[in-house]
Amino acid sequence: MTTENENQRMANEHAEIAARMGHVKHKILVLSGKGGVGKSTVAANLALSLASRGAKVGLLDVDLHGPSIPQLLGVSASPEHVITSDDETALLRPVSAGPNLCVMSTAFLLEDRDAAVIWRGPMKHKVIKQFLKDVAWGDLDYLIVDSPPGTGDEPLAVVQLLENATGAVIVTTPQELAISDVRKCVDFCRKLALPVLGVVENMSGFVCPSCGERVDVFKSGGGESMAASLKVPFLSRIPIDPLLVKAGDDGTSYLECFPETETAQAFETAIAKIVSKTEPTEDVGEQNKRRDEMMIAIPLTDGKLSAHFGHCETFAMIETDKENKSITSTEMVEPPPHEPGLLPRWLAEKGATMIIAGGMGSRAQNLFKQQKISVVVGAPADSPEAIVSAYLKGALVSGENVCDH
Repeated sequence: MTTENENQRMANEHAEIAARMGHVKHKILVLSGKGGVGKSTVAANLALSLASRGAKVGLLDVDLHGPSIPQLLGVSASPEHVITSDDETALLRPVSAGPNLCVMSTAFLLEDRDAAVIWRGPMKHKVIKQFLKDVAWGDLDYLIVDSPPGTGDEPLAVVQLLENATGAVIVTTPQELAISDVRKCVDFCRKLALPVLGVVENMSGFVCPSCGERVDVFKSGGGESMAASLKVPFLSRIPIDPLLVKAGDDGTSYLECFPETETAQAFETAIAKIVSKTEPTEDVGEQNKRRDEMMIAIPLTDGKLSAHFGHCETFAMIETDKENKSITSTEMVEPPPHEPGLLPRWLAEKGATMIIAGGMGSRAQNLFKQQKISVVVGAPADSPEAIVSAYLKGALVSGENVCDH
């Protein structure tokens, strides 16, 4: 029987969680009915893709007995304590996993990463509560929660403690053995009034990288059929790719390293559908306004267009009025230290909608495309104002792309 003091303590904890999570726009659980279906891989790549689009993302690993998110993201640092400025509460700072992405996992808190975590239900509930209440998540667009397989203590605790989660992404493989358990996940969500954002069918066929032949190792289409029968959205079929396994073992971003693969495109299809369900569509007035305003990034060396965007000294960030074909402002900014795949994200955060460069490889162009930044290559080595003015007037003469790697 709970005492009045205990009831008050629990009420205070719920209020603290609500206050902390009030700074998070969308809370998404990644669930699976069965282990081994690639749920953590989907959660990690979902978080990485959202972060690469400029969203501020937190990734919470509540797979307490088998935390794999740190390995998948290549992070191993221990979280630091930070004192909040408002009430001087000591909180844990989540570990950075790159631009716009922070992570928390039990793996960070264990002295021996190989030690077994032997906890009963009440202890699991307490730890998850602390992850939500005592971690300095800050302002986030998304909090992605990677849950263990099944419908047990961990996902139940998260849903009940969050109270207003945005929804769940459910991961399955195509064969009936996995799908039968995934049906229970859908039932779990419905009983807890948790919206199902959609089903991902992972390991859906294997495309031979040498000959292009497709082999359905675990069959194909089972997840899609199940989603249709249960009347929940279907997000995408994701093929098996050995490079995805390698990226996970190496702790690197598969979507960033191999954006042109069929598997990467399948991931992007799923993620685009999730974003469309969580972010409101702009009204026509806002869309027209955005079309008329454009920020063009020009990579410069010695004040003129750099031959290759990745080797420039500065970027000229030029705001334009497309309707009047005029430049409204120019700002010179220094790029961050060189890091593969960083510049597209950085320029997107700066508000760039187009980059005009002398040369750019095809992989980099794909990364800019993912950030919704248009690319013009082969521009002449001129001043940034002259290049943009010529482009706005339709008079920019583009030559050969001086880089294709």
